[in-house]
Amino acid sequence: MDDAAFDKALVAAFFQLAAQRGWAHASVAAAAREASLPLDQARMRFPARAVVLIRFGRMADQAALADVPADGSVRDKLFDLLMRRIDALQTHRAGVLALVRALPSEPPTALLLACATRRSMRWMLEAAGCSARGLRGELRVRGLVGIWLWALRAWERDESEDLSATMAALDAALRRAERVAGWVGRARPAPEATAEPAAPTSDESPPSPDAPLATDQGSA
Repeated sequence: MDDAAFDKALVAAFFQLAAQRGWAHASVAAAAREASLPLDQARMRFPARAVVLIRFGRMADQAALADVPADGSVRDKLFDLLMRRIDALQTHRAGVLALVRALPSEPPTALLLACATRRSMRWMLEAAGCSARGLRGELRVRGLVGIWLWALRAWERDESEDLSATMAALDAALRRAERVAGWVGRARPAPEATAEPAAPTSDESPPSPDAPLATDQGSA
């Protein structure tokens, strides 16, 4: 078994345990035993629980970045990229939801995920042809983090097989960013954007890209 297959198996077992026992009670050693993986290799590849999250985030990014279409608007590309990341979360849905529920009581984990999410959104912007460099790029990253959190909250409640509610929430947020700030409509937009995520309800609209971004939220 190569490293990629080993990591995939251990991450899957870890999230399965999290779903069954709760996030706080899942461990790398228990996941290795559950998946019949060598403990010494598990220790080498995953020296801490945090590495599971970092590795899983990279797996989600790799799934999103595979075969990025060359044609299409920035908004369309971002929609495709972010839905691919959500599809990666959906594979381990119960375990990821256990993680989300645990975040309020685990500030270090929430901070780790917040930093990892910013790095991931920077990659998503660059892959879509929208610069994430400089001050404007940093503002775009913050805006896309807000859009991601908005879609993630919709996903938490979306029990449909096709994730139609999640797709609708993501599309609405991206369209609002395009309409209000214009930064997802072309490859090198000028206006800046930030966003404040909020749980969508029937009488709420997607986050405005020119609103301040909340910084106390974690994300997978």
